[in-house]
Amino acid sequence: MKNKRMFPAIADRAAAWLWPEVCPFCARVSSQGICSACRGKLEALKIQEPRCMGCGKPIHHGEQEYCYDCMHMKHSYDRGYGLWLHKEPVSTSIYQFKYHNQRRYGVCYVEEFIRCYGHMIKRWTPDLIIPIPLHRKRRRQRGYNQAAVLCRELGRRLGIPVDEKGLVRKLYTEPQKKLSHQERSKNLRHAFRVKKCFKPVSTVLLIDDIYTTGSTIDAAAAVLKEKGVEKV
Repeated sequence: MKNKRMFPAIADRAAAWLWPEVCPFCARVSSQGICSACRGKLEALKIQEPRCMGCGKPIHHGEQEYCYDCMHMKHSYDRGYGLWLHKEPVSTSIYQFKYHNQRRYGVCYVEEFIRCYGHMIKRWTPDLIIPIPLHRKRRRQRGYNQAAVLCRELGRRLGIPVDEKGLVRKLYTEPQKKLSHQERSKNLRHAFRVKKCFKPVSTVLLIDDIYTTGSTIDAAAAVLKEKGVEKV
């Protein structure tokens, strides 16, 4: 029994030696996770007040309630929040997390997200956390859904159930990043569906890694509300 208990500890130490902890934003070895240099850069990129009351993007004037996009469209989701602006070093870190199997970066992102919004999430009392799903073809190509990685860690830390199966992406759509807002909306029309096994709940926390125009979140939120979800 003693040897069996010792083996995991030895394996953990060996793993730490072979794969030392690195800063998710500069990839330099850092025992503290985010290094001090990147911490300063992240503080400058953190989304703070004043922010849009719709999507949560930063706005320039405190007397504004909504950003330009939210003033000119009605969202299917009720409220949005983001953590950082998608600029360096955040953009490179997310790219590595999303396309180069750096799933461990998700733990760091969730820690920072809870530090900023944990109290707010508890106040919302969501019944479920749901990731924006990938189409099965893209999931096979990538090997994992980066939004689901975030949801699992967030749900584990906050004690909120995570549903990775109820919402599915039924259409394989073109990558969104090079499309206009109108093209994004058209691209995502009828892209999602809710499976029969999904049981409607009052409040859902919907998670994605990057928010641009909100077309993806909107399309997913719309089908959830069609199935009885009250707030997203």
